[in-house]
Amino acid sequence: MILLCIDIQKGITDDRLYDFDTFRTNTLSLIAAARESGVEIIHFRHDDGPGTGFSVGDDDFEYAPGFAPADGERHYIKTINSCFGNKEFAAYLEGTGEDTLMIVGLQTNFCIDTTVRSAFERGYRVIIPEGTNSTFDNAYMAKQTTYRYYNEMMWPKRFAQCVTFEEALAMIRAH
Repeated sequence: MILLCIDIQKGITDDRLYDFDTFRTNTLSLIAAARESGVEIIHFRHDDGPGTGFSVGDDDFEYAPGFAPADGERHYIKTINSCFGNKEFAAYLEGTGEDTLMIVGLQTNFCIDTTVRSAFERGYRVIIPEGTNSTFDNAYMAKQTTYRYYNEMMWPKRFAQCVTFEEALAMIRAH
């Protein structure tokens, strides 16, 4: 199992997110458990391009406090929603022989959904822990509705195994 931590960056990691405190607490707890259990963690940051305010060198592009990679943990930059758009990551992952990805991060309806589907299409077993992805309100859905739409309807029994936080923690500790 590999834990993918996606786009937990300063510019989008704050109390505007759905159930922010749960997201922060659960995600940090899984990261800590993965480090204690020797589960590989791979981090991503999204780059919207120069001049956007959300690119290399911009403060909002940096990791949110507490979410930066530890020494030795892999980290990649991506410029499209799917982590698999980063060819170095895709090649590395294929070379590991690993078949299970636990995915956490931001935002539910953009980079998380796209990475979940991309991983599924490539034959990976995808695990989504409860309360470890989040998003903002948008013009079509409230943030809670968006979260529930993906975590309770779209991903389960299609693209991912959605598990409770406790189940995810047990999976990491058993690894």
